[in-house]
Amino acid sequence: MRRHAQLWGKRHTTTSRVRTGIGIALVSGAVLATTSACGTTAHSAGTSNGKAASAAAAKAGASPKPSRPAGPPMLLESITPQSGTTVGVAMPVSVVFSRPVAASARATIEKALKITTSVPTTGAWHWFSGTRVDFRPETYWKPGTKVTVDAELTGVTDGNGRYGTHGYRHAFTISDDNEAKVSVTGHTMQVTHDGTVVKTLPIDAGSTVFPSWDGTMAVIDKEAKVRMTSCSVGISCTKGDPNYYDLTLPWDVHLTTSGTYVHYSSGDPQPGHGEGSHGCVHLSLSDAKWFYDFIKQGDPITITGSPRGKAAGDNGYADFNLSWSQWLQNSGTGQTTTHAS
Repeated sequence: MRRHAQLWGKRHTTTSRVRTGIGIALVSGAVLATTSACGTTAHSAGTSNGKAASAAAAKAGASPKPSRPAGPPMLLESITPQSGTTVGVAMPVSVVFSRPVAASARATIEKALKITTSVPTTGAWHWFSGTRVDFRPETYWKPGTKVTVDAELTGVTDGNGRYGTHGYRHAFTISDDNEAKVSVTGHTMQVTHDGTVVKTLPIDAGSTVFPSWDGTMAVIDKEAKVRMTSCSVGISCTKGDPNYYDLTLPWDVHLTTSGTYVHYSSGDPQPGHGEGSHGCVHLSLSDAKWFYDFIKQGDPITITGSPRGKAAGDNGYADFNLSWSQWLQNSGTGQTTTHAS
């Protein structure tokens, strides 16, 4: 796993575990692969019945996504995080729509997506595209904050004669402030809990040929095992080729939809001395297991010292890679302070 290619949007079929990146329902058939230094993740290229999607997700070992009620096509496709979950301080509210929302209607849609919190919080919505809008606070959420999203979309038009046909409520809680800071040049990852250093772990990050993303990425999800193959990313499908690999690696913490992970690699079992990953962050086996158990969805992992630059804000949940002024530029209603619930 010493060489890799960035192949965006390569279409393939896969027999490995199918995953969802930003909460879009799983479907059968072809998937779009998004590749990175480590392997392949997948998200749906279409839509499917909600019950079938949840069943497919459960079978794959992923968390089931919100099912779509029966009836006419809906404007709203999904809301992340799932209701009832506890997530990290950098987790945004991410809403995905089944069809693009007209730019002229985005302020109206934002007003219909009401955020209430247990403590007043300054935040704003930001449109990454016509189909995805995220809400994040100006700075990280305060630990212990209870957040409620009321998507009151019944009868709301997006400007093109399309209407939301249902209302939704999602409620989740912000966990303690758990963070990880990766130094590419220092070959270390410092892990903190509420500002206090818990552990400093040796790591290896991306090589100069395949550098890691810089910036802050909130954890998307994690899996105990992920299959990573050179064939799925277009490097080599020929066994015996020096660049061929087909590995199932443990303790995988997912950082970007382009496929960046923090994980153990059998090709780099004792990290802390150099570079050479394909962009992922390598830990020893015992450290990878400890970190996997410690971290959760929405916890921020910040990588510094890589020449690649920051991951795009919508490459997973890298929302905090945008400055507050950049964030507000694509907001329909601008900065707001949430009311206490």
